Amino acid sequence: MMDNVALLRDTQEKLAERIRQKLPEDGNTEIDSGVHVFRRSERSDFFHGESRLALCLIVQGAKEVMVGEQVYHYDRDHYLITAAELPTISRVVEASPDRPYLAIACGLDPALVRSVLMSTPMLQMNLDENDNALKVQEVEISIVDAVLRLMVAAENPQDAEFLIPMIMKEIVYRLLCNDHGSRLARIAGTHPTSARITRALDTLRTHFDQPLSVPEIANDLGMSVSSFHDHFKRATGLTPLQFQKHVRLREARRLLLTEDIDIASAGYQVGYRDASHFNRDYKRMFGESPSRDIDRLRAAGPLATAAT
Repeated sequence: MMDNVALLRDTQEKLAERIRQKLPEDGNTEIDSGVHVFRRSERSDFFHGESRLALCLIVQGAKEVMVGEQVYHYDRDHYLITAAELPTISRVVEASPDRPYLAIACGLDPALVRSVLMSTPMLQMNLDENDNALKVQEVEISIVDAVLRLMVAAENPQDAEFLIPMIMKEIVYRLLCNDHGSRLARIAGTHPTSARITRALDTLRTHFDQPLSVPEIANDLGMSVSSFHDHFKRATGLTPLQFQKHVRLREARRLLLTEDIDIASAGYQVGYRDASHFNRDYKRMFGESPSRDIDRLRAAGPLATAAT
């Protein structure tokens, strides 16, 4: 009879084998709505993207995710919960052709999270409004086993339609049992302060090209400027201005990659009124001038600009 560690490793290897079969080469694919698998055979450069509401599970290799000054490292012994859509910088830090990075991300639907939260009130014990939106947690066999069953179910359309919603409900329940009440409440939009910060994030995302007025946003949320700023930084790891800058520069990068647009126009379109200011911020964030960065990304191909 296997002990818990041996059982965990066996389950992880079965999940790894499923991912290898699905992705015989480097890349990523969606196996069901909101469920993506990833494979990389070498360490990656920094990737600038945005987190989504998800459980992120690695079965081989390791990865780092940075939000502001916070760095989150996770591997097969730890999983990552992301409870807000935030600008991130990430990279695969452990991978090789013999042992590629293999991972799966399961999107967490706010409606499903609300349903599970409402049906398990006895577990809503630790709703700390100061929790960060991201957290690395030691992996448990129950989570890995549920994700393995989800991937097996995804291979059969009939099974997927019936079983995956139930397995996702189980995964949310397991996370709730593992003291993720605050983060799940954040995802569900049921935590009062977190709901306000989520509204602020939506506002900043929607109006990223407009001048930032923190007092106006705080007033709309019924918060003082100092309270809003403190809760925003604590939840996201970023100030409102830093968040807006990340959104602007990522959108400018997308425009330069996908649209027939010059550098000055891209900067102006995302809210910069000074071209030199835009170029400085762009280089500070992406490490190169806009022209060099875009040339590098185009030469590197689709994998360089896809989430890992």
